[in-house]
Formats: sequence, C-alpha cells, structure tokens
Amino acid sequence: MNPTQLPRVCIIGAGPSGITTAKRLKDHGIPFDCFEASDEVGGNWYYKNPNGMSACYQSLHIDTSKWRLAFEDFPVPAEWPDFPHHSLLFQYFKDYVDHFGLRETITFTTSVDHAERGADGLWTVTLSTGETRAYDALIVCNGHHWDPNIPDYPGQFDGTLIHSHEYNDPFDPIDMRGKNVVVVGMGNSGLDIASELSQRFLAAKLTVSARRGVWVLPKYLKGVAGDKMTMPSWIPRPVGLALKRRFLNKNLGPMEGYGLPVPDHQPFEAHPSASGEFLGKAGSGDIAFKPAIAALEGRQVRFADGSTEDVDVIVCATGYHISFPFFSDPNLLPDSENRFPLFKRMMKPGVDNLFFMGLAQPMPTLVNFAEQQSKLVAAYLAGEYLPPAPREMQEILAADEKYYLGPYYASPRHTIQCEFDPYVRNLKKEISVGGRRARAAGNALPVPARAMQNA
Repeated sequence: MNPTQLPRVCIIGAGPSGITTAKRLKDHGIPFDCFEASDEVGGNWYYKNPNGMSACYQSLHIDTSKWRLAFEDFPVPAEWPDFPHHSLLFQYFKDYVDHFGLRETITFTTSVDHAERGADGLWTVTLSTGETRAYDALIVCNGHHWDPNIPDYPGQFDGTLIHSHEYNDPFDPIDMRGKNVVVVGMGNSGLDIASELSQRFLAAKLTVSARRGVWVLPKYLKGVAGDKMTMPSWIPRPVGLALKRRFLNKNLGPMEGYGLPVPDHQPFEAHPSASGEFLGKAGSGDIAFKPAIAALEGRQVRFADGSTEDVDVIVCATGYHISFPFFSDPNLLPDSENRFPLFKRMMKPGVDNLFFMGLAQPMPTLVNFAEQQSKLVAAYLAGEYLPPAPREMQEILAADEKYYLGPYYASPRHTIQCEFDPYVRNLKKEISVGGRRARAAGNALPVPARAMQNA
C-alpha cells in the first residue's frame, strides 16, 4: 500500500518505547512524527536528562540482565556485564537510533503540550512551539517513571525531604555525609539508594521505613543471572509459582534471617525487589528498619510503632503516578489508584486510534516490551490486524487483568503488572487471530488516512 494512503501518526516520546515503535512504523512505511522534549533519545535512561523526567541516579545498574533487555534485531555488545550501568544502556539506545536511521524522524526539544480527539476522530496535537498539527492516530510513549508520588505526611519536617527521582548521588542534591537519613520504601530504587548511603563513611545512620516487609531477591542465583532461569511454558502457572517459592525458601531463606521485617505476603505476590548488596548490608547492621512514617515533628520523625528518630534527610522511594499531562479528557486518564485498564495493555476499547506503549510493569523486562507491542500496532495501522469488537475487547481485558494482577496484593503499584513471556505468547496469538479478522474484512484500514488530506 502506498504510504500516502496509510494513516499519519504522532508518537509522543523518544525513550525506549518511542524509538522501537518508530522503527516498526518506518519498517511498515507508515508516516509518523516523533516528538521528544529532550535533546536526545533514551528517556528514563538519560542521566540528568534536561527534560527533568529521568529517574536515573549515578550508580544505577539495570535490574534486568543483558540477556533479557536487548531489542530483537539489535544485540547488546557481547562484552557488556550481566547487569549494565545506565550509561551503557543510554549509549545502546543512541546506537539503535543511528543504526536504523531514526534520528531524522525525531523532533527534539519539542514536547506535545496538548492532544485532543475531535468528534471526527482526528487528533489535534499542540506542540510546545505553539504549532498545531492533525494526526490520524496517536501513540503515547511518555513513560511512567517521571511523575513522583510524594507522600503527604502530617506535621512539619525541618530537615530535607526529597523523592528518589531527585537523587543523583550521596552529595547531590544534598550532601548526605554525617546525616541521619531515612529511605522510605523497599522497591528497587529504595534498596539501591539505601545500600549506597548506608556505607559508614556516608550517612551517620541509615534507616529504611516501609509499610510492610518485602522479599529481596538476589540478582544472581547459583552463579547465573536470576532472570535467565525461566520456567518452561508447559508448566502450569500454579505449579511454576510453587516451584519458584520452594527454590527461594531453600536457597534464600526467610527475610528475618537477614534482620529484615517479616513480609506479610508470599514471594511473587508483589513486584520483585532485587539487589546484590542490600541483604548483606542489612545483615551486617548497616541498615536499621522502621515501619511506616506516622508524622513529622520538626527534626524528629514518628513511626507507626510510636518510636521516634532524629532525622536530617528523608528520601521517598515511593513510586510514581501514571500521568498524561497532554490529555484533558478524564476518560483518557487513570483513576486515583493508578488503575488504567487497557486491551493488551495498549488500547482503550471504543477508541480506535490511540495506543499506549510500554505502560506496564512486566517481569523481567520493560526495555523491549513496547517492541513486542509495536508488532500489533503497526499491523493494525497497515490494515493487517483487526481487533475484536469493543465489547469483546472489554471481556478479554477483564480476563487478562485477572490473570496478570491476580497473584499480587492490591496496591496502586500493582495495577499494571504483567509477565513478559506469557504476555508475548498471548500477543502473538492475538495478532494471528486479528490477522484473520482483517483478511475477512478485506484488509480495510481500521484508521483511514484523513489527516494528510485535511492538512
């Protein structure tokens, strides 16, 4: 089909999800514009990104091994360590863009300030330059680790309170040496930052505060990167989960054995927290533990057990909101609990020309998650895939949410959980079934090309 007859697409963001989506559209000859607020690609993996949206800290290494994070058609360098530093990943994304000739398709230092879907279905996109453009379809790739969730504690704190999003190193944005520091949260960032600051020549006292205990998983198991040890697809899910828990109990043992709080849930009932250092730091007494913060009282922090501590700095590693600041339509925004159900974690039933890429918390990897999703999106826009009717989409969506979210305790942090391998297997089946639907419909374009004609 002639590219001029294919729908014109706007991609918001040139992080990992945006660039792999751009490549897929380019491969299919689908016309698109990609807008990036920063001066470079990489999004969250661009340390000190001038767009202010990167959550990288200087010492950050990705928790996914190199074996699981690479794009399918662009292998990572063989000399990489198993768990690469963020600078390597950032260079990888730049190399990917240059290798596939995508740089010229991205408009840098330009953000999408507003996007509105008209009654005719066309998208009107307003750029930070003031320019307005029309598009047939919109693909959202703005990430979900940039809008910090900062707790609203009662009382007044006379020290310094920051979110982990602001944390760069032990000296920036505040010198932590000799300070009494509380790190709130035991997710991956919280474990990393606590491990770093707990070194005796840095924080005078490092305390981790958390509402509940967590299972801290090592990055290596028996000398192998943990995420390389996957269950065969033929093993029933409950059996596989039981085997993984048995393996952990045998090889890792109880968390209280390391001096950690006892978790109130089983392993894999929460998004995994992984660290190669934290357990040793905890067991050696370099990290103290407290329950949730109950109140701020000047230079003191009161915890849920009634105890108090003198505190200079609080670092809130308390996660992020899912945000789309360019949308004003409440139907296109998540609710107050971060719930945002989507068909195949991409589409809102009834809205046929809007896609959300990489909006998931998949195990073990997010980096190439949108690469898999882009296969469906490109096929759809080219008339080679047709989804089921909106009502059936809703039914499938509900079944998927039950499957992927079912094992996890209810929490805003678990609303977009997903298992990578089962998701990809299911996505391939859906693309195949949707291909048959499209052929039965004569491969008509679900989203017609009208924006070019109206330009």
